[in-house]
Amino acid sequence: MKKIILVLAACLFSISMHAQGWAIGGRAGATVQFDAQYHWSRTYLEGRFGAGFCNHHGTVTADFSAMFNWKLCNWSDWTPNAGNWFLDAGVGINVGGRENYAYVGPAGIIKFGIQFTGGAKPVSLSLDWNPAFGAGIGYYHDRWGNYSNAAFNEMGLANIGITCVVHL
Repeated sequence: MKKIILVLAACLFSISMHAQGWAIGGRAGATVQFDAQYHWSRTYLEGRFGAGFCNHHGTVTADFSAMFNWKLCNWSDWTPNAGNWFLDAGVGINVGGRENYAYVGPAGIIKFGIQFTGGAKPVSLSLDWNPAFGAGIGYYHDRWGNYSNAAFNEMGLANIGITCVVHL
């Protein structure tokens, strides 16, 4: 049964990827993530999943972000032969963690970049800041009981990266 569901999900994913409005790529910086976007006229949804490096003790965490973004500004006359420059902003949620540690909280995003329009498929390259304002929760169990500690995840404010996506 699990195999059938997995095959069905893969088929639906591949069919939906051929639909107009999708962009896929990656993000590198405080995280290394797969990035998928679905664009409407002036807004788009963005989902990212990968490994986060911006946390206490320098350990690697699983990191997931889901964002709703607005296309605020578009400048097509700065470099007309190269592409269109843009400024986007959005809000969403950031979740992640590793063994004995988790973080969750609301997140914002601001992106400044260029969408190259010279090739067969447009490519967007942007610098973004994606601060997360949430709690970091450490927990462990020893022979005397369960313990936890929660505090503001200040490392979530340092989430800066470069995103590159291909518009399908």
